[in-house]
Amino acid sequence: MNVHDFIVETATGEHKPLADYAGTTLLIVNTASKCGMTPQYEGLEQLQQTFGGDQFTVLGFPCNQFGGQEPGTNEEIQEFCSVNYNVTFPVMAKIDVNGENADPLYLYLEDEKPAESGPDIEWNFTKFLIDGDGNVVKRYGPREVPSSIEPDIKALLEN
Repeated sequence: MNVHDFIVETATGEHKPLADYAGTTLLIVNTASKCGMTPQYEGLEQLQQTFGGDQFTVLGFPCNQFGGQEPGTNEEIQEFCSVNYNVTFPVMAKIDVNGENADPLYLYLEDEKPAESGPDIEWNFTKFLIDGDGNVVKRYGPREVPSSIEPDIKALLEN
């Protein structure tokens, strides 16, 4: 099993097989629009602009489980990302990342790369780097800024 075995929901309600990203390095991030770390959208978009294309993409998964910091509808979230951060990477439908209603993709990510404190996602903007074969390579905490991930992305793209 790997990340390519999952199907996620887009912001418009369509089903998107992650197998469509086979051969592409992914950075999967749980996002929020009203968080102190929301400006990380800027850094995530910079990674998308620097590395994006057939070889790399960021995938955002909005989540309202941490302090109610993503209260909007999928449509409102899309508008926020576009207007405030000119986001060009896919921002999917809002999901839960922890608990009994957690999205299966996130349960898998948490099991593959648990944090020191345990498998649960600690907060908004936890990031997972996925190689082109769908393997979870590394987990980054919420406070790790996107630019700090650049060397790891470059290393995967050069292999």
